[in-house]
Amino acid sequence: MSNLMLRYLKVLVVALSAAFGTSIFLGNLMDYNSNYQFVQHVLSMDTTFEGNALMWRAITDPTAHTIAYIGIIMAEGVFSLFGWIAAGKMLRNIKKDAKTFNNSKTFAYIAYMFAFCIWFFGFVIVGAEWFAMWQSQVWNGQQVAFNITEVMIGFVILVSLRDRELTDM
Repeated sequence: MSNLMLRYLKVLVVALSAAFGTSIFLGNLMDYNSNYQFVQHVLSMDTTFEGNALMWRAITDPTAHTIAYIGIIMAEGVFSLFGWIAAGKMLRNIKKDAKTFNNSKTFAYIAYMFAFCIWFFGFVIVGAEWFAMWQSQVWNGQQVAFNITEVMIGFVILVSLRDRELTDM
């Protein structure tokens, strides 16, 4: 694969990540209540195993649910924004020297940092483990969040590979 084609592939995966984040962000804004219910049930722990010893962790205050959900939506928006900025910068610098192109990836790294914070920290660590989301038959997003994290890890590894000069073979 040519160096230029690899650069285009890197731009593509960053743009796809941004598009993914944007679709989630907009979906949460346009259908606020559906995913608000998800956050509400996870934080309330009302669908976990009956009598589990972790119920002291439950948060049943609707204000806290709203704050948590708005925080998630904002983080998804920031992830998307940094992803789009990165894709644009990378595309503008795609035919420039290797150092310039490598430096244009900074916003992609920031975007992926947000992705890991949202889906691995927020959903896998906090949601699935702290609030025992894994115990719920209905409100369990652990596997989906883990799958998203795995894809984002693959993308950030690809993007982080150092680019060589376009004339290098």
